[in-house]
Amino acid sequence: MAFEPEAAERDEWSYAPAAGVGPLRFGMTVDEVVEAAEALGRTKVSECARDHAIFSPTRKVEVHRRGVAPSLPAVTAYVSQVAGLFCVAVDAVHGPQVAYDGLPLVGRDMSELESDAVAYAEARDVYFRYTPEGYVGPDDSGVVMRGQPVGQVLRSRPLFMVTRDGAHTEWDSMPSEEYRVNGRPAA
Repeated sequence: MAFEPEAAERDEWSYAPAAGVGPLRFGMTVDEVVEAAEALGRTKVSECARDHAIFSPTRKVEVHRRGVAPSLPAVTAYVSQVAGLFCVAVDAVHGPQVAYDGLPLVGRDMSELESDAVAYAEARDVYFRYTPEGYVGPDDSGVVMRGQPVGQVLRSRPLFMVTRDGAHTEWDSMPSEEYRVNGRPAA
């Protein structure tokens, strides 16, 4: 059974590889991201730690849903000074629903998502892939599946990405804030 907290109140966003997710388009400036995110809720902009000198300064735009008690951001967008918007992380509990060719990706029990991804790939004669942490998702370089603890269950928290600042892969481009092991920040 799919996990759908507050399903009646959650928006449904579409994903277009290399283009964007929902109203957010890769390459947008911070101001454009803030303006596009207004439909979902209030925003907070902050600087990201500069852990890798090869990347230009990056800002984080956290989008909190209106009418929801203080909580994690529904969406976190990462905007590079050089590349513009390059990563959109969707929260497993408060984020909008996003599907990949009909396969729901947000807020899923990770083991259910794995079963559904395997069945999806077999039915369509396509591939799926595992992350280094063991999370399964579509075989699309623009989608990186992450785990987010929700109670006693690990839920899916996808990142929708393009590479930034001369990086070769989305793994190289991933914001340091998004490095997690089983949904918890890396030590």
